[in-house]
Amino acid sequence: MNYERNGADMMNQADFYQESGGSLALTIDGYLCRVPVGSTILEAAGTLGIDIPTLCYLKQLAPDGACRLCVVEVEGGRKGGLPAACTEKCTEGMKVWTLSPRVVEARRFVLDLLLSRHDFQCFKCGRNGSCKLQDYALAYGLTENMYAKGQGISAGLPDVSHPLFTFKPGLCVMCRRCTRVCEKLQGRDVISISRRGASTRMSPAFGLPWAESDCESCGNCVSYCPTGALTSRDNTKSFRAWEVERVRTTCPHCGTGCQYDLLVKQNRLVGVEPADGPANGGLLCVKGKFGSYKFVHSPERLRQPLIRREGILEPASWDEALDLVADRFRHLIAEHGSDAVAGFSCARATNEDNYVFQKMVRAVFGTNNVDNCARVCHSASVHGLSMTLGSGAMTNSIRDITREADVILLIGSNPTEAHPVVGAQIRQALLRGAKLIVVDPRKIDLTKQATVHLQIRPGTNVAFANGMMHVILREGLADREFIEKRTEGFEEVERLVAAYTPERVAEICRIDPEDLRQAAILYAQAERAPIIYCLGVTEHSSGTEGVMSLSNIAMLVGKIGKPGCGVNPLRGQNNVQGACDMGALPYDFPGYQKVANPDVREKFARAWGVPMRDKIGLTATQVIPAAREGLIKGLYIFGEDPMVTDPDTAHVREALEGLEFLVVQELFLTETAALADVVLPGVSYAEKEGTFVNTERRVQRVRRAVTLDGDMKQDYEIICEIMTRMGYPCRYESAAAIMDEIASVVPIYGGISHERLDAAGAAGLQWPCPDPAHRGTSFLHEERFSRGLGLFYPAEYREAKEMPDGLYPLTMVTGRMLYHYNARAMTGRTEGINALANTSYIEMNAGDALLLGVGDGDRVVVASRRGEIETTARVGDVVSPGEVFMTFHFPDGNVNKLTNPALDEIAWIPEYKVCAVRVTPA
Repeated sequence: MNYERNGADMMNQADFYQESGGSLALTIDGYLCRVPVGSTILEAAGTLGIDIPTLCYLKQLAPDGACRLCVVEVEGGRKGGLPAACTEKCTEGMKVWTLSPRVVEARRFVLDLLLSRHDFQCFKCGRNGSCKLQDYALAYGLTENMYAKGQGISAGLPDVSHPLFTFKPGLCVMCRRCTRVCEKLQGRDVISISRRGASTRMSPAFGLPWAESDCESCGNCVSYCPTGALTSRDNTKSFRAWEVERVRTTCPHCGTGCQYDLLVKQNRLVGVEPADGPANGGLLCVKGKFGSYKFVHSPERLRQPLIRREGILEPASWDEALDLVADRFRHLIAEHGSDAVAGFSCARATNEDNYVFQKMVRAVFGTNNVDNCARVCHSASVHGLSMTLGSGAMTNSIRDITREADVILLIGSNPTEAHPVVGAQIRQALLRGAKLIVVDPRKIDLTKQATVHLQIRPGTNVAFANGMMHVILREGLADREFIEKRTEGFEEVERLVAAYTPERVAEICRIDPEDLRQAAILYAQAERAPIIYCLGVTEHSSGTEGVMSLSNIAMLVGKIGKPGCGVNPLRGQNNVQGACDMGALPYDFPGYQKVANPDVREKFARAWGVPMRDKIGLTATQVIPAAREGLIKGLYIFGEDPMVTDPDTAHVREALEGLEFLVVQELFLTETAALADVVLPGVSYAEKEGTFVNTERRVQRVRRAVTLDGDMKQDYEIICEIMTRMGYPCRYESAAAIMDEIASVVPIYGGISHERLDAAGAAGLQWPCPDPAHRGTSFLHEERFSRGLGLFYPAEYREAKEMPDGLYPLTMVTGRMLYHYNARAMTGRTEGINALANTSYIEMNAGDALLLGVGDGDRVVVASRRGEIETTARVGDVVSPGEVFMTFHFPDGNVNKLTNPALDEIAWIPEYKVCAVRVTPA
């Protein structure tokens, strides 16, 4: 929208718009403006910087017109009428007055009515100073209420049942923001209007206390409440609006990359408010809203280096610790060779930290034995999509695949729990009329809204994909032109899938063949249909082939290289994409430039000043067994906790305890750090500058909000100090300087800098972004694949490495839950989240539980060939007979004591998703 307050200029603009079409001119308070046809008066006023008061308006949704505070006067309008600016559409030549005497009096009347049932407690209210009702009452001169006369009308008692927020109906103005956010944006529809007349109030369904409702605790209703009716428990006592500074940053949890503001009071984080970022659209989940700041100030934070002396970790100076690390690694390399040491980088740290870490391993340690935790989650995506498409990343954007889709094929992903803001946007798509196909062994939340749910047997993704292609080909729905012009290898795949009839696939996957046919036809016939997947596809011994089979499906129908389509892995951690981008991989330099390529090695040798090794390094899942065998002597672990996250914990412990030297750089004394010879204290995302890359390849800023007391150092500075002590002088003035070096050696980052990202605001930049003039790339492979032609890969179905038998008759699947993130280093230090979920559990089918004599809530022992744990049974129909499900978050039942370390032979990713177990009453 454009405006000019000069009439002649406005006429010139009017001529232009009339020629181009689609706009109209009007005046507001005497000022001319031109806006697109269909604009409301409220939107038009915004282009002029004219503020019209609103309580109910949300720019993400169609106007509601509930509060009636935004009334304006339109000359020649409906007789006596004062239309609501949020709903009234602009017309050509309209004259609008926003502060006429009639308008001001009408707004005072509305405010007076709202205040008549308001519980006046401004000095105690957590929104004092940031309450829109308070602001408007003061602006319109309402110092007392003419209706209540001190009596007031009771709206009901406060609801303090929820551990994360409170609801005070006496402060509610019935604007309906909370219910609209919950229904239309979160897609949950928990909140509604209850009762009648003067007793009307907002409440969860059936008038239940908030803690007993189906609330997902996302806190979006709290964020959008214009008064103090819904308030975070932390906000009610700890600060007032005028006391806090807002620092825009990126969420440190999953790979969605939500933008939000950290609220800082006196160098302490006191809350989080969502920002309207491209990936989150103003939404957050429970982890982002409530679990992203308390851990920063935890008394359990490491605040000085620790050195193991006589078996005990004791405080040490930085010089002692860094000299010891440098000396020991230098000695190990001299005695055993460079390949006797390795480093694990951190998928939660910034790009800048990861870049410097892998540079240390390669340029100073002299080995390519560097990896990150993508190895145990999405290495199959990196390998699989690189092989078939040429780029191992999400092809499209989050907003694109949720707003543009006609049909969504969701496989091996539970986004409403693992990526809740993406899950909310999928729900929005369904509300707009999109259809959903869910392929998952469990009845995840989204199956309630799915057109088809294929509840396949764990480990049968490849058979399912081949069956989809069989049906598409038989129905004549393949895009033959796309296949001929843009792909290779199709004929072999066509021959292979001919044997995967719906009946055969139904027998393998234990599904109805008609459901398979319906799903294939629905996906193939849709104009725009993205494939969205997650760890349910990758964490298998056939995970890479599962990924390539999905790209086969997309290429078969030409649904790649265009909006609303593509193959889209949801990355698990906040910067697992960035850690891979930065070269924390044993076979890739930064930017996926291949170690095996002599020109690439020469390039980095020139950039870093030392020769580069040509030997491909070991993956993280190869380093652990190599350490058990005595081949790896020294290991530097930066920000990872393999004692909790890796499969077969007993063997991981044996490997780490057998090392000659173990260094861990961490925030907390994790189970892995407790085994270290040296522990180095780093800083959290809220204490550093840098960048994260979200699942859609979007590079976004991370900004320092606080500086904590203690003897911690910036993570990249620690690494640089070690490099310098080992004879390779290394120093950077700032994280921005590191990004400048990244841009100089990584072509897909060539146009990215902190300065440019700051100028872009919350939008960030999506790679590839090869030069400073490039705007970034919203979706890949539009005109050609990164590898030239897309490759059809023929993948035969193979059973999982460990199948159930008489001794271990149940198949266990692992995954995440809504309230916690990975090893709970962040969420586990938030009291309110722990009140919602704090113990392990196992989901069982009711039929299996009956046979075993197990009831809902009973304690059970779960055993595999590698160990046993005790946990609590949740009995129902979420899983099929013969299958069970556990999360990996809780120390009282760490499922990785049971999981199978069997590996995919291409990406070396563990098979977390299939493990044979038995369950017995405790």
